[in-house]
Amino acid sequence: MTNLIKEKTFHFEIPSGKRKERIDLFLSTAIENATRTRIQKLIEADLVSVNGKKIKSSYQVQPGDFVDVIIPITPRPEENEPEEIPLNIIYEDDYLLIVNKEAGMVAHPAYANYTGTLVNALLHHVNKLSNLNEPGRPGIVHRIDKNTSGLLVVAKDDWTHAQLAAQFSKHSIEREYWAIVWGKMKVPEDEIDTYITRSKYDRKKFTISKTEGKHAVTLYKLIEEYEFASLLKLNLKTGRTHQLRVHLSGIGHPIFGDPVYGGREIMYGASLPKMKSHIHNLLEIMPRQALHAKTLGFIHPHTKELVRFDSELPDDMKELIDRLKN
Repeated sequence: MTNLIKEKTFHFEIPSGKRKERIDLFLSTAIENATRTRIQKLIEADLVSVNGKKIKSSYQVQPGDFVDVIIPITPRPEENEPEEIPLNIIYEDDYLLIVNKEAGMVAHPAYANYTGTLVNALLHHVNKLSNLNEPGRPGIVHRIDKNTSGLLVVAKDDWTHAQLAAQFSKHSIEREYWAIVWGKMKVPEDEIDTYITRSKYDRKKFTISKTEGKHAVTLYKLIEEYEFASLLKLNLKTGRTHQLRVHLSGIGHPIFGDPVYGGREIMYGASLPKMKSHIHNLLEIMPRQALHAKTLGFIHPHTKELVRFDSELPDDMKELIDRLKN
């Protein structure tokens, strides 16, 4: 009989040139589906070490560090379990819900992350969800990245799910995001039209291509400009994985705080001690990409009417904007 895997280990060597960063933040982005809360619990359980020594969540990783992580593997449950997790539901009827997802919440259970997800929370809140997806993803019509906040539509029955999915497939859904990006825009309003393909150097990342991958179109419009950053309104004309993050990084304006696509590299005032310190403080406020799915609009499958939902920016983005203004 084959032995069951009881744990999985990860090993990281921090490369030269890497900026100091809290270890819980670093690992939550380096390990797929790992939330920052989960990493902090692993650290408390002495399952994370740096250079062979136990550390705290506040430890700052630096070039040359060797990081080891042990993740106990919980067998995947036969069914997703309802969990009493707070949800910000801004609309609900007999057929669908609109949820304003917090940053850090994973949409559905996956390897090493079978609890604490949006699906677990939804199952506690409603009696039924659609089952069009593969097992483990009931009700999930579309997703946004774990560390992106904002609006999601969830279907309660299969017919509603299929009708909404068709609108997403036709790109007729209105999806407006707000993002804080590095730098000032040379053009206040433009269209980014490229192909997006998986990186040949890092299979977890995507990159812009002129000829390979999937066609992707993003519209952006400047809302407000700061000394070294800009607040943008973004509209998805297509819905590719990491599309907004890849497109903005590709044109030299990565989303502020984005740990994967260059948003945590200081792009302004790095040689000025006061400015560098100020920006480090801003990055502490925003340990994720400053990206929020603000508006969602579609034809309601049952009423056939256009419905449109809007949400406020989350507190971390509001605070970042206030600091940038001042």
